[in-house]
Amino acid sequence: MSPLDPSQLIFPSAHGSITSTLTSLKRSNLSISNRLHSIKHDADFVQSVAEAYHLPLIANERCGGWYIPPSQKAGSAYFKSTDGHYGQWSFSLRRLNLQVLDVIERHGGCIIVDSTRRGKSMPDALSKTVPIWTAVLNCLLFPDHPSTHSLRSPGDVVSPSEHAQIEQRLSRFVMELRDLDFDTDSLRQKLRGHPMRVGWVTPDTDISALAANPANSNLVVLCTASSRTSNRGADDPDYVQGAADDSESWAHGLDAAMFWSHSEQLLSTAEDDLPDVIEWLLLVDQKAEKCIRQPVLVRPTTNIWIANNAAAEMRYPEFDVVISCSEMQSHALAEKMKHCYLHLACTTGKVGSRRLRQELPKLEHFVEKVTPTTRVLITCQTGKDLSVGVALAIICLFCTDDGTPRPSECSKDATTRTKTMIKHRLSWIMISMPDTAPSRATLQSVNALLLG
Repeated sequence: MSPLDPSQLIFPSAHGSITSTLTSLKRSNLSISNRLHSIKHDADFVQSVAEAYHLPLIANERCGGWYIPPSQKAGSAYFKSTDGHYGQWSFSLRRLNLQVLDVIERHGGCIIVDSTRRGKSMPDALSKTVPIWTAVLNCLLFPDHPSTHSLRSPGDVVSPSEHAQIEQRLSRFVMELRDLDFDTDSLRQKLRGHPMRVGWVTPDTDISALAANPANSNLVVLCTASSRTSNRGADDPDYVQGAADDSESWAHGLDAAMFWSHSEQLLSTAEDDLPDVIEWLLLVDQKAEKCIRQPVLVRPTTNIWIANNAAAEMRYPEFDVVISCSEMQSHALAEKMKHCYLHLACTTGKVGSRRLRQELPKLEHFVEKVTPTTRVLITCQTGKDLSVGVALAIICLFCTDDGTPRPSECSKDATTRTKTMIKHRLSWIMISMPDTAPSRATLQSVNALLLG
């Protein structure tokens, strides 16, 4: 037998083999099991921060909620990372997050929890969006404390140049917030006469060196739950930084509340069995009692209330009119309330928000018969999105500046409706219901009706 010529040997593509192997390893690392164990690991760190500062935990939704057991969660906030992206720095008038002040009032401070994916040490929401928020509120509420008006940002994350550019925009943000003309005295009282100050904690922070929060300091601790640079995850190949991020793409319908309700079972389940176990838990959850978001009055109106659809099914006898946003109308409400029930056919999510644009014109003839004593309940699936848009449209079309219903003929005068007026009326809802979260698409549909 003649010797084998090396040229006759056939090797697979080295590049293709390496790429395939790396892809397989990445998929393995990002498994559901690895994510859930990483979330539990990071949640333990968050709890240690709460114990060190003796302050309550607030989740920056949606990601932050995964790192706080419901029993330890004092509230939710909605600070968007996009409002802290380079060149897009903003103070959101759509999500004022004033509910955070309620927690600070009770406890003298709070810890806002969020996370970020691999490659970053801190989410933009914590490094820039919340610092912008605290600086703007300090400027507005405490004009006699100029030392608290400057932006504070983490120097190891935000460069001096970016810090300076953000600071140049603060005066405009303060002016826009002042234009909403809401009750600043009550907000100042919630802070007990003391401006807010921010601080940052990551897994690289020496927890043992943290001091408890002094009285009346209104300290807002911005806690990043996970970090790949930390020794906590560096030696664990299964650790996933920011494991809870983009849960829609990996959780099979599991949410944070369900995870913590069944954490022991889920954390002890093999990876291959997790999708089936989650599916079973979802079925059990669907059969459980529906979550009721109780009606809340939108002040300064005296007759417009917002809730979710589940509440409408139970509380409708207390109202004269019910307007509900849902995919299918409620036959029970249609039968019992007859002509006093208006169904706006909208699904949830962006599709429903866009559909709202076609449904809102139905309000004009329906609401014309509403008097100052007519109790109106507006609902959607969550009580936080589409119902907020409908309520905003109604108070812009049919209410005066003090919240009382205006003559129906005045509602047709589009010259009285401006973007500033719409923002001002939206602030009524955001202050009455701080945890509402109307989407941009929902508000765009409302603007299309009001501004044409």
